[in-house]
Amino acid sequence: MKWVWRILLLLVVLLVAAFFIFRTPDTDPAQMRAKYGGAPSQFVEIDDGVTVHLRDEGPKDAPAIILLHGSNADLHTWQPWVDALKGRYRVIRFDQVGHGLTGPDPDSDYSIPNFVSDIDEVANRLGLDRFVIGGNSMGGGHAVAYALAHPDRVEGLILVDAAGAPIRKEGRGNIGFAIARTPVVNRIMNHITPRAMIEQSLRETVSNQAIVTDAMVDRYWELLRYPGNRDATRIRFSGEWNSFSQDEVATIDAPALVIWGEEDGLIPVEAGLWYDRFLPKSTLVVYEGIGHLPQEEEAQRSADYVAQWLSRQPFAAPASPSPAQ
Repeated sequence: MKWVWRILLLLVVLLVAAFFIFRTPDTDPAQMRAKYGGAPSQFVEIDDGVTVHLRDEGPKDAPAIILLHGSNADLHTWQPWVDALKGRYRVIRFDQVGHGLTGPDPDSDYSIPNFVSDIDEVANRLGLDRFVIGGNSMGGGHAVAYALAHPDRVEGLILVDAAGAPIRKEGRGNIGFAIARTPVVNRIMNHITPRAMIEQSLRETVSNQAIVTDAMVDRYWELLRYPGNRDATRIRFSGEWNSFSQDEVATIDAPALVIWGEEDGLIPVEAGLWYDRFLPKSTLVVYEGIGHLPQEEEAQRSADYVAQWLSRQPFAAPASPSPAQ
């Protein structure tokens, strides 16, 4: 029997050695703030001890737009839209809890009501009354949830490959999200998160491969490893899949713009068609050859379309706005 114990001991030694060889530790918060939190970033404290990393750009007296990133992304995903819109609109984006430089929720609360509460608190801290709210993927689902909870504050809704439609995806997935949903294995991700896996996950997410640069992969990889974010990802993906009913969506009276990538392998275009069908005041645009991130994959074209759509709304900014602050 001694040989059995020797083999078991050898396996333990090999596993421990592999852990330390392949381990990817958390990133240093100070270094991450220096790299990704420079001007015009702000760090704003809201309730429950959360300090939110946000950017607030454009004329402060202009119509306001809040943009919410998707799962495991961050506020930088909206840069092309911000560049296109901040001359006439006040554009606000922030890292939601469990993401980017905001980091984990102190109570590990990644429920929809808590995300909605954070949006409301950010709006209050910035002195916003009514505003347009938009989001990509997970952020789109949060935007819908906010519109349902606070219809009096929402002037318009922009959904970009948004979560929340009661339609399951078929076809290709995403290796990072698949691992995050897998019990036991997802706990290993808290310590071993290869950069190559993040790159593969991004490439499986988009159709326009040109946007997956080294800088983009580094940002996703480093901010996922911001202390607490990996465990937040595990907790979020361990929860139930949230969806809205057609009756709920039909109560949203605000004008809505639904943008989708036809080749989205995470949330299929059928989900966009569902939103367009049941949102009472919906406009739909679908981009051929584009995947899950139209705001980056088809940056200029989608930003221009958003600007045109906004210009047709009652709350549109005047043609000659005050200078950006």
